[in-house]
Amino acid sequence: MIPDEDTEQTPVVTDLGGATALSYRKARNIAARIYKKADADDKKIISGMISDCEFTEEWLVTGRRPGNKRGIERRAAYQREQLVDPLKMQAYVSNSKAGSPSNLTDWQRFQIQDALSRLSERERECYVMAHGECFSFGEIGNMLGISKGSVEEYVQRAQRKITEDLNFSLFLI
Repeated sequence: MIPDEDTEQTPVVTDLGGATALSYRKARNIAARIYKKADADDKKIISGMISDCEFTEEWLVTGRRPGNKRGIERRAAYQREQLVDPLKMQAYVSNSKAGSPSNLTDWQRFQIQDALSRLSERERECYVMAHGECFSFGEIGNMLGISKGSVEEYVQRAQRKITEDLNFSLFLI
């Protein structure tokens, strides 16, 4: 005998409230109960849900991303340092003088020019397009006719050079 669709039990959807650690714990427990009764295809999806709930719950409880051994406040200087402020880099590229708070002084413009002068032409192109014009690596690769990985390598190399120069240049202080 084939069971009627009306008699088949459907899972009850409950409102778990706001995004709190407790609501994610409840959702994880509900998913764990459903996981025990699910077939193989559903188990794969449900286990992903359980994993996501555990990840989010840990993040909410600890206040930091799971898996990180140190919070950002305890990172070394090179791990949290911004090489060039993105707004300043964008102001440098746009070269506007229209009274914006992101306008650069002559000294700041000189510092950025000094930092960029140490880069190869391709590194400078990729770095300025990525940080000054806010293009993605894929878009830059398409415009320059190179791969996305090459763009990423050029930008990383440029960042390393600028970081090294920060320690030795009188102008980049």
